[in-house]
Amino acid sequence: MSELTSKTDTVVAAQAATTPDAVLATDAGPAPGKPRSLWSDAWYDLRHNWMFLLSTFLILLLLLIAAVPDLFISGSVSPRDGDLTAHYLQSPQMSHLFSAEWFGYDHQGRSIYARVLHGTRASILVGVMVTLVVSLVGGLVGLISGYFGGWVDSVVSRVTDVFFGIPFLLGAMVVLNTFAERSVPVVALALAVLGWTSIARVMRGSVITVKQADYVTAARALGAGTGRILFKHILPNAVAPVIVVATIALGGYITAEATLSFLGIGLTEAISWGQDISSGKDYLRTAQYVLFFPAAMLSVTVLAFLMFGDAVRNALDPKSR
Repeated sequence: MSELTSKTDTVVAAQAATTPDAVLATDAGPAPGKPRSLWSDAWYDLRHNWMFLLSTFLILLLLLIAAVPDLFISGSVSPRDGDLTAHYLQSPQMSHLFSAEWFGYDHQGRSIYARVLHGTRASILVGVMVTLVVSLVGGLVGLISGYFGGWVDSVVSRVTDVFFGIPFLLGAMVVLNTFAERSVPVVALALAVLGWTSIARVMRGSVITVKQADYVTAARALGAGTGRILFKHILPNAVAPVIVVATIALGGYITAEATLSFLGIGLTEAISWGQDISSGKDYLRTAQYVLFFPAAMLSVTVLAFLMFGDAVRNALDPKSR
């Protein structure tokens, strides 16, 4: 009898190991029965998304280049100093690893490779700084507007509409023209002043949806204060759309900085890809590489952040699963 029972248990265990639930637990995600949240599901999806992995690798590489650009160029090469006699519009040459001659030299005898590497810092800094400021300001404005509603929502919405009605690049040009020297913080502030409205609208809509949930009503009935409800219950559950919009918008802010620098209204105290693209357009017929390499670096950077944002959006959107 005991031998029959042992064989039966073995068969049941073997059948259980081949059920869909077991396959789901081992191959498709967390085991059934374990508490699963939106963030845990999103992280699982991201780890298995080639777009997220590729974009993360590119972003980490760009951050490393921005932090230590000299690590990727052999010798001591200044991105600002040039030699017109020896390097005027010299074409690209693959002499050795991380050579300053890889991308050639521009019309002032400066290494294009060195300028492309050092220009990464300004572009990344502007994009990250603008994204952080607009996320904090816009997120707070949208949180207050969506939660309190009534006249508070009306006033905040009208102020948001005023800023939203100002053309983004045109407004940034007007603001930047008031500064004689335009550093990275100045350009970031000019873009952030006009860029917080989209984040505010996204947060407001998300908060309006979340504040009607049962757990928010229960917390209010139990006597939780406004601050606890806002930052403990509503904000963690309403911030996902803001993260998606912010990550996608970061690439747009990098493009905006390059556009302003291309027009001569952007950075004046730092090397910018927009400046090099502007100077390279005059040599499009004779030396295309002067324009191509900074433009290609800008495109790859923006594409990396857009891919990252798309991957995060797909992971955080339950309808996409």
